[in-house]
Amino acid sequence: MPDALQAASLAEALRRGQGLASKRDIETVAQRLGLAGTAVPVGDDCAAIPDGDGFLLLAIEGFLPGFVAAEPWFAGWCGVMVNLSDVAAMGGRPTAVVDALWSAGAEQAEPLLAGLRAAAAAYGVPIVGGHSNMRAPELQLSVAVLGRARRLLSGFDARPGDVLLAAIDLRGSFRPCFDNFDAASQAPPDRLRTALAVLPAIAEAGLCASAKDISQAGLVGTALMLAESSRVGMVIKPASVPRPAGVELLRWLRCFPSFGFLLAAPLSAVAAITAAFEQAGIACAPIGRCVAGSELRLREGAAETLFWDHAAERLVGCAQAPLTPKAPPTLSASLTPQASVAR
Repeated sequence: MPDALQAASLAEALRRGQGLASKRDIETVAQRLGLAGTAVPVGDDCAAIPDGDGFLLLAIEGFLPGFVAAEPWFAGWCGVMVNLSDVAAMGGRPTAVVDALWSAGAEQAEPLLAGLRAAAAAYGVPIVGGHSNMRAPELQLSVAVLGRARRLLSGFDARPGDVLLAAIDLRGSFRPCFDNFDAASQAPPDRLRTALAVLPAIAEAGLCASAKDISQAGLVGTALMLAESSRVGMVIKPASVPRPAGVELLRWLRCFPSFGFLLAAPLSAVAAITAAFEQAGIACAPIGRCVAGSELRLREGAAETLFWDHAAERLVGCAQAPLTPKAPPTLSASLTPQASVAR
């Protein structure tokens, strides 16, 4: 297939993804709650609340009932994992977990609770409370995590000229249901903690100011959210995305990769960031660049095709000024990630 047709076909297939479509709900909820223009920007991976010499981070996730019913143990695991990823994406370290669950009895809730407990133990972050109702008509789950960051990574701080990097753990396999790639539930705990600790280490070393956790919107959908919040355009080369052998490109770009992050960083920091992830066993590579404007374009060979123009059509509708103005990041002389532990 010619490059232009391949790029156009990929863009059209990604635009039809359900995970991307669900992100449109964010703007509706933010408007109804009157959150536009508040001191804490809405649309980042966590709420970041200034506190002393850093930020308190609050992350929360709710899960589709179909997913919880199909894979209750993995849903419990994900309740912890995805929130910890959101905290890490903003340069933070997790402190504690709370959960809210509903079930039709203790027996139905057991695998979900086991998944929650297993993930909390593996990542070393305690579950400290929550809410339970075991007299509900179906199994449901929501989980929140508290964390803290000394220096933020934010989805509002990508700049034209930044290199777009993807850092993804390729050591895993797809779950039987949905497009979920599991690189975590069978991994050694020290590997999980060390990998997550790379993000706050990068933030504190001043290597970059902007990152985002790859969500159910998929890699390109997450890049669009980053571009819209930062009011930049992007050119992405899908063929450059780190990918497990034998996995079809469209499925990989649509999936939730378990451990996956996008970072927008100055060219001078790319080598140090890549080395930090690779030291933790995480594949990391430049996949594109941030440019002036509002168009996210996919590049295949010599051909480019428009994926989305967020000035013409909003996705999440949360673009606004960042929480605090930031000077361009300066490089640290060294970067040694430390494992994340509860404190």
